[in-house]
Amino acid sequence: MAIQWFPGHMYSTQKAITERVKDIDVVIELLDARLPGSSANPMLAELTAGRPTLKVLNKQDLADPARTEAWLAHYNALPDTRAIALDASLTMPAQRIVRACHELSPNRGGMAKPMRVLICGIPNVGKSTLINTLTGGRKAKTGDEAGITKLEQRITLADDFYLWDTPGMLWPRIIVPKSGYNLAASGAVGRNAFDEEEVALELLDYLKANYAEGIVARFKLVELDAAILGGMKDEDVLDTIGRKRGALLGKGKVNLQKAAEIVMHEFRAGNLGRITLETPEEFAQWLAAGQRADAERAAKKAARGKKGKAKPEAPEADSGPTADA
Repeated sequence: MAIQWFPGHMYSTQKAITERVKDIDVVIELLDARLPGSSANPMLAELTAGRPTLKVLNKQDLADPARTEAWLAHYNALPDTRAIALDASLTMPAQRIVRACHELSPNRGGMAKPMRVLICGIPNVGKSTLINTLTGGRKAKTGDEAGITKLEQRITLADDFYLWDTPGMLWPRIIVPKSGYNLAASGAVGRNAFDEEEVALELLDYLKANYAEGIVARFKLVELDAAILGGMKDEDVLDTIGRKRGALLGKGKVNLQKAAEIVMHEFRAGNLGRITLETPEEFAQWLAAGQRADAERAAKKAARGKKGKAKPEAPEADSGPTADA
């Protein structure tokens, strides 16, 4: 299943960013620390090319600490880029953003040259929560649902520090299938854009191989251990979780839809432990494979287009009697 979600207001966001970035000093991209590669918007990288960028790995309290360090090293190695990790609900770490912006653009500041910052990110990544923390109030609407912010808004953090907030934006076509699943599992994609059971199975497949202990502990699978769980089929794990949580239909049959909702809720709430669904190396492999597949699709489409536009061959000369006969 290919997961895609690009509601109409995201086109407006794309246009707004294109116009706004012309006068911006620093771009903050808020990422989900549990899926830093999948939550980095490639369209945003194109729209803001040439601007210093601060990558903020949000929700670090839910992510695997060792993997967070690996992702920070990855992004900090990029030119004109800084990366920090924080939990947007904590006041002191959030203030690091202001200092990092001044480090990226040291010539901005003061009333004559106020700092102008654009903050962007995928839906439901915690952007509004972070803004409310920075401002000490409720300047932005928050909620556990993708796509709450619909309009651009300017926020004054200080007399010489302006922050423009934009609605969460994905990209029109996700070419990395695994990213689509990870985004759906995190809550960045609207519920009507994916099948929850399929996403839960993909999530369990990764967790079995990397965080099996968390599944065993949270769902009290006392009859299993990490090794046994790792050898089970994804469908059997989902069935077992459904039975443990009482997600049953008639005659003892498991309600797999309900079981899938339980799995994703537990992951999003951090109840399965501190989890990161991708390493920089894994994501690089997924991206390369996605780019190859996308190039192949484009080549096939171009070939079909050329074939459809080809001129019909001229009919062969009539081999019948000639006029001289």
